[in-house]
Amino acid sequence: MVFSSVIFLFVFLPVTLIGYYLMSAKGRNIWLLVVSLFLFCWAQFNYLWLILFSIGINYAGAILIDNLSDKVVRRACLVISIIANLGLLFYFKYFNFTIDAINRIGNVSIPEKEIALPIGISFFTFQGLSYVIDVYKHKAHAQKNILKVALYIALFPQLIAGPIVRYVDIAKEIDYRTVSISDFSEGAKRFVLGFSKKILIANTMGAMVDSIWNAGVDQNTVAIAWVGAIAYMLQIYFDFSGYSDMAIGLGRMFGFHFLENFNIPYTSSSISEFWRRWHISLSSWFKDYVYIPLGGNRKHVYLNLAIVFILTGVWHGASWHYIVWGGWNGFFILIERYIKLHNISALKKYKKLQMVLSRIYTLLVIIIGWVMFRADGVRSAWQYIKTMFGVGIGSTTYYRLGWYLTPWNIFILVAGIILSSSLPRSICCKTTCNIKHSVSVVIGDVCLVILFLYSISQMVIGSYNPFIYFQF
Repeated sequence: MVFSSVIFLFVFLPVTLIGYYLMSAKGRNIWLLVVSLFLFCWAQFNYLWLILFSIGINYAGAILIDNLSDKVVRRACLVISIIANLGLLFYFKYFNFTIDAINRIGNVSIPEKEIALPIGISFFTFQGLSYVIDVYKHKAHAQKNILKVALYIALFPQLIAGPIVRYVDIAKEIDYRTVSISDFSEGAKRFVLGFSKKILIANTMGAMVDSIWNAGVDQNTVAIAWVGAIAYMLQIYFDFSGYSDMAIGLGRMFGFHFLENFNIPYTSSSISEFWRRWHISLSSWFKDYVYIPLGGNRKHVYLNLAIVFILTGVWHGASWHYIVWGGWNGFFILIERYIKLHNISALKKYKKLQMVLSRIYTLLVIIIGWVMFRADGVRSAWQYIKTMFGVGIGSTTYYRLGWYLTPWNIFILVAGIILSSSLPRSICCKTTCNIKHSVSVVIGDVCLVILFLYSISQMVIGSYNPFIYFQF
């Protein structure tokens, strides 16, 4: 059940909200836990045991770690908890990939298993890991109430596709929280904004991207390939940031304050900056739980960065093209780190030119990276990239750019480019400064209502509505 579906919007969410606010303060956590597990079971009831097991091992591991004083035993409990979490993730997400690699390398034929990937396993596994690690590091105390641990791991706004929420950030709100009218209102507005981004921009771009890829790379012209790459860059941003907006908005409607997950990443001037702005919860997770424990900036910095970005690719999927995508980002992170460390710059005297070229370089690396991410494999990614640069194009390309660039697609493409820049924030800031606050609030609310109603109409009549990050 996706957030941008009729049944979620008009059945699940209203029932959840009504039940929540009719409950006493003590019953609200239980209610949220019940509806969260129901949402998880909606399409995968057979995996209910999996999330319950995840809750159990993290609850027990944290309790043991928090109550033991012997360092060796505490560390052993931590290691067992990490192995249990990663073992589940490995089996369901990477087992067949590993078997396939062994078969190819060893020229053997070990049979693979039919394993359906549980939705959201990468997200709730990383949340469980952060919880037990933070308890081990004395950053948090173990929660003695298993229902509250279950709520933390299974809370429905962020359960399926993040953001990755850390226990230390919402521990107090799990124990006690209130929801003001202002909080609820801001949460609802944030949900509407994310919903509209998903339905109007991500879905429109996604349908166009799929039609370009499904036609076959050999049918692309240079122009079609570039339009498809830019459209996917917009699709994945508005798809995932839209989901994050909805998750943050929903959380606030129930009294939880999740941290931001995106900060206009396509305005970055380097790949390093991009990863500080894109999927912030994942980037900070790898920084705090992998990069720093490996030594961070103190020792083996280049090796540590390489490991982090290879793991970032692996986290996204059990396929070589994800690993190549992670390595692609890591390669430029390493170059940027070297340039910064040695203070190398040929354009120090020309700061404006340097800024322009940095933006162009960053967007080019990002776009090519997203082609690797979107492709079915390394070979198809390479063929698509070659087409973008006019190499290896089919001699008889049947498709034409005009078939994809309908007036509506052009409008959304341009709107997506503008909305992914810093221009909207600048305009909103100037408008707010020049108009009375009460008037600007009314205008903004009216625009959101109109946007919401139009998005609903598009959701009802549309058939294309996947969430990209559900597969992770």
